[in-house]
Amino acid sequence: MKVPEFIQQCLEDGDWCLFLDRDGTINKRLVGEYVVSYHQFEFLPGIIESLKEIQGHFKYLFIVTNQQGIGKELMTHEDLSRIHQQMTQDFTAFGIHIDQIYYCPELAIYDSPNRKPNPGMALQAQQDFEGVDFKKSIMIGDTLSDMQFGKNLGMKTIWVDHKVKGDVNPSSELYDLYISSLTEIKELFY
Repeated sequence: MKVPEFIQQCLEDGDWCLFLDRDGTINKRLVGEYVVSYHQFEFLPGIIESLKEIQGHFKYLFIVTNQQGIGKELMTHEDLSRIHQQMTQDFTAFGIHIDQIYYCPELAIYDSPNRKPNPGMALQAQQDFEGVDFKKSIMIGDTLSDMQFGKNLGMKTIWVDHKVKGDVNPSSELYDLYISSLTEIKELFY
């Protein structure tokens, strides 16, 4: 696979940020359901190895995730916190550092400024961490809203297509790179 220019710039600069969606990018997305406890959380194949390989090329690594299961009262903020604490512990055990996890609990119907594709979570990261430049950021996700989120902020976007039936796929103008699995991404960072 030919290395895209923006990844080459990231390799040369070392001042880039990585934004990752959670469900469908880091862990298996439960179509039509929500991960409401850690026993339902299943890392996607290759995610640990891929993040371990590429994390050194980024200044910061953020997770940005819509979690309307809270708004639907299927879980609480505390339930989500326990999921994220365990996920972070698992990452740490493999030498992967997540700088921050941002989530939006509101229902989609409320169009929260923090719910992807709206920019709130990224703007919060920019406020919380010095030197977050969206022009030097990559958003990796598996949904239309992930790609819109990245493009709305001027980020480079990588669409992970799991070919889930019923998904609305982004148009090619919304992503800079198409991959079928995150295992492909680590090959680009050598």
